[in-house]
Amino acid sequence: MEGKIYSMMTYLIFSSPIKCQVTTVFCSPFLLQMSLRNSFRKRTRAPTPSQSSRDSDSVLCEECGSGTYDDLLLLCDRCDNGFHTFCLRPILPTIPNGSWFCPNCSGGQKKPKQFPMIQTKIVDFFRIHRSADGNEIIGKKKRRRTGGLVMAKKKRKLLAFNPSETPERRLEQMASLATALTATRTDFSNELTYRFGMAPRSSNLSRLEHGGMQVLSKEDTETLSICKRMIARGEWPPLMVVFDSLEGFTVEADKPIKDLTIVTEYTGDVDYLKNREHYDGDSMMTLLSAKDASRSLVICPDKRSNIARFVSGINNHTPNRNGRKKQNLKCVRFDVDGECRALLIAIRDIAKGERLYYDYNGYEQEYPTEHFV
Repeated sequence: MEGKIYSMMTYLIFSSPIKCQVTTVFCSPFLLQMSLRNSFRKRTRAPTPSQSSRDSDSVLCEECGSGTYDDLLLLCDRCDNGFHTFCLRPILPTIPNGSWFCPNCSGGQKKPKQFPMIQTKIVDFFRIHRSADGNEIIGKKKRRRTGGLVMAKKKRKLLAFNPSETPERRLEQMASLATALTATRTDFSNELTYRFGMAPRSSNLSRLEHGGMQVLSKEDTETLSICKRMIARGEWPPLMVVFDSLEGFTVEADKPIKDLTIVTEYTGDVDYLKNREHYDGDSMMTLLSAKDASRSLVICPDKRSNIARFVSGINNHTPNRNGRKKQNLKCVRFDVDGECRALLIAIRDIAKGERLYYDYNGYEQEYPTEHFV
């Protein structure tokens, strides 16, 4: 599944939040292999006519009846029936490690149980800060921001998200994320986390970056801090996690989002890239691409994460570039006070109800994304 190993990679170097240049740098075969592995990391896959296939004499997919794409055929550990990863609903992103049971033997893919719409449970789940008198700030009315946005736009500065106006709607948004996190057995964390046996925080040094990171300005750093403080007190980003029978969990805008808005930070456990050679998670993200490959870092959101884990990748190989037309976010890596951080930023105005997508591969077409929806 890893495909062809290319001789060079292309990185996006951002000179401003919306302008970039393409720089080609040569990397070790190991880094290239891992980059190709990472390009497969999101949930949604489907077959393509150009993909090489081999007939299988013994195993056929129970859904489509074909034995082609045998490298993507899964055998149920209970009934021994075969299923393509892309024929399952929702589609599987990778061949899972360990035991796997087909929908019939596992009881089928059911819609996840909704997290209860109880304010105290939601406040405790996300560890929302409480006011001095014990009342949750989540219940207070949001003060309307005045001024600054037009000027910030002209200066090409990043914008803080605007939460939904009513506390009730923000509770619904938070409950949707709690549902997805609970169903995937993931703890909520809105910060990068450093665990014993993985990369320590001292390894996250932006000065080690080799060609693909921009420095976050003082003003934009304050905007990021504003976003963090709002989330901490329950003023949630206007995002709703929904369950799709094809894509699994995915994210929609719950109100219009302006171009250049910081939608969320990409969070999770930080680990060395070298430790994740056999990692089968579907959302691993580059944090630091160092000249010394042994010091490169990735974000692994399978155990701890926030809403960024459920934002989907796009298929940039569809006819007439329809996949690329869906892209409305970009993951940009920044130097923030000497540390590496990854932010999801709107690259155009996003309408309410629009599903969020970003392209892992930037502007180049080297990496195989034809299996993304």
